[in-house]
Formats: sequence, structure tokens, C-alpha cells
Amino acid sequence: MMWIVLVVAVVALLAFVRLAPSDAARWHQPITATETADGEGSAVRVVQADPDLLSDLDYTMRSLPRTRLLAGSLEEGRLTYVTRSKWMGFPDYTTIEQVGDQVDEQIRLYGRLRFGRSDMGVNAARMDGLLHQVRREGAGG
Repeated sequence: MMWIVLVVAVVALLAFVRLAPSDAARWHQPITATETADGEGSAVRVVQADPDLLSDLDYTMRSLPRTRLLAGSLEEGRLTYVTRSKWMGFPDYTTIEQVGDQVDEQIRLYGRLRFGRSDMGVNAARMDGLLHQVRREGAGG
């Protein structure tokens, strides 16, 4: 009998993780970090902007598996995406924004987990891979 309760509890937890709504007002916020950094459940990347970088990042981000736009637009200069893990459906949130003036424009990327404490470097790897892919394709790759 106890194992049935345990199985039901695990299934309920997994269903909650996969089906919990994403509150755009909570996740689609300006990025306050100004330097590249890695945290236990998050990562920030700050790079110099070029004219097409934000739209290239948006296009590439939308092509990632299990990723959808949660809020924002290119016109707004800030976009927030949800990417779910393959097996368990854990959501990670990635915000990409362009800030600064024409002389010193930056693109800031901020990836973070919703559940748990450690993302085991997944968000940092996603952002590094995203930047690498956009730069490679922009260089004629």
C-alpha cells in the first residue's frame, strides 16, 4: 500500500513540473547583471551587440528542441523563452535582451532554472552553444 502512495506522489510531482504554468510577469524581467557569470542554477552572458545579433539569437533559440517563446519581441528588445528538459520536462527560462546606446550596445543572456538548486551547467552550456552557433553561422558557416 505504501508503494502505491509513493508512486502516486511521484507521478503527481512530475505532472506538476510538466504542467505548471509559466508566469510571464515573473520571468520576463530586465536583466540586471552586467558581467558574464555562472551560478549554481543560472548563468549570465554579456557580449557586444552587432546589428543582427538579437534577431539571430532569437531565430536560433526558437530552433532549439522543446523551446518556445514565453514573452517579448525583437521590437521590445527583450525575449524570454522556456526550454524543457527532454525526459522530465523541467523548465529553464532564458531571457535575451539588447541594452545600451548605439556606442556601447550589449546583448545580455540570462538562463535560470525554475525547480531545484543546481542545473548542472545546462543553462551556461545552452547559452555558450547558442552564441557559438550564431557566431559560426554569421561568419559564413
